[in-house]
Amino acid sequence: MKLITFEHDGAVKAGYLDGDTAVVCDDGPDAVTAVLRLVRSGGESAWQEKARIHVSGIRLLAPIPQPLRDIICVGKNYVEHAAEFHGSGFDSTGKEAVPSHPVIFTKAMTSVIGPDAEVQSFTDPTETVDYEGELGVVIGKTARRVSGAEAYDYVYGYTIINDVTSRELQQRHNQWIIGKGLDTFCPMGPYVATADEIADVDAMELVTTVNGEERQRAVVRDLVFDIPTLIETLTRTATLLPGDIIATGTPAGVGIGFKPPRYLRAGDTVAITITGLGDLSNPIV
Repeated sequence: MKLITFEHDGAVKAGYLDGDTAVVCDDGPDAVTAVLRLVRSGGESAWQEKARIHVSGIRLLAPIPQPLRDIICVGKNYVEHAAEFHGSGFDSTGKEAVPSHPVIFTKAMTSVIGPDAEVQSFTDPTETVDYEGELGVVIGKTARRVSGAEAYDYVYGYTIINDVTSRELQQRHNQWIIGKGLDTFCPMGPYVATADEIADVDAMELVTTVNGEERQRAVVRDLVFDIPTLIETLTRTATLLPGDIIATGTPAGVGIGFKPPRYLRAGDTVAITITGLGDLSNPIV
């Protein structure tokens, strides 16, 4: 099932995609949190169809517009990206190019926007806005001390995330929260695909383009620390809750990796596709 949150006739609604049709399952006053509540309840069978609308008549929002907590993010999790970032002069994480343990940080839940929504680059006073296409993993049940072998049992589904970043702010503050948590700096969507929709997670391919020019291409199996390792590492010391979202890291090809850097500017459009997850496209203003 491809779970969506969207606007139609001035109201927020939630449901799922069926081909080119949006199936409405929740059109009440709390529809903005309907997908999150569904994930937390653990059963999409509870949703009942109320109406069907052609997708041309809706505006997609982030599938989880108001996450339960900040997005959990992983840094330097593709070998080539780790090398390009380490060599950029903006890496404040340590001496290792490729980390020996996962680099974990968070991204403000208030930074989330949906497909086609504007990334407000003008909120970054340093004008060093960069893109990072990433696979997002949605946790489906309370997870603590989960082994890697059990990890996929705790995954509800997947989505696309653009971990938009102010590189100068990321470096200036010697940590990543401020440089990555600016308003509008977390495009997400277009939907959450439940885990049964994805036959082979490792084979999923991510492609990022800027104004139609390919910048990033990688498959999930190229992660330094795979999804089971990330879940095992995180739950060894903390509890993950249903609805938590993990952004698993970005591959090589980000703007900071070019010489000179190719930062985003007003008028640009960033588009990210991942196998089975559709297309997440956002204009830069």
